[in-house]
Amino acid sequence: MWNRSFLILHGVENRRPEGHWQHELAMGLRERGEQVFYPQLPDTDQPSLDAWTEAIRAELALMRGEKVVVCHSLASVAWMRFAATDPAPADRVLLASPPGPVAFEWNVIAEFTTVGLDLASLQLANGPTRLACSDADPYCVEGAAEHYGRPLGCEVDVIPGGGHIALDDGYGPWPSALNWCLDPAVRLSPNH
Repeated sequence: MWNRSFLILHGVENRRPEGHWQHELAMGLRERGEQVFYPQLPDTDQPSLDAWTEAIRAELALMRGEKVVVCHSLASVAWMRFAATDPAPADRVLLASPPGPVAFEWNVIAEFTTVGLDLASLQLANGPTRLACSDADPYCVEGAAEHYGRPLGCEVDVIPGGGHIALDDGYGPWPSALNWCLDPAVRLSPNH
């Protein structure tokens, strides 16, 4: 049937609003005839790592062909935590704007912390993993390129002044994210 499928995972307090780049990405892929899973993760205001992990596992079980996962914000670290117990559950992965260590001081997401996780040993995908992050993300003051990109050994695209790469930062439609989904050689670029 499908030779590939996409799983789009959102962050904390995200109800998949219209206009957000992930919503636009899901619509754009579906318009091209792609199989897309874009679930509302449970308890988005008070997320549980166990509940999110189970939801991710259930969605992955539905996917066929090449499995492409696109994570934003807290979903990026949820994917890292998931991959620590289920190595390489996807064929390729995009991590966008993962929160940094200071962000996990917020008790709502504290259990998702990557502190103590051996990032260098994680196998996030069978194929390429790409990190797209800003040089000015208020939720990763440590700098995601250094904090995550280097130890994960993945390709990194830094979006100058991109904030948290969210709707409020000008990331409604994000053409390069759609292009990456269709061709993993594409680099992610700013929306201006």
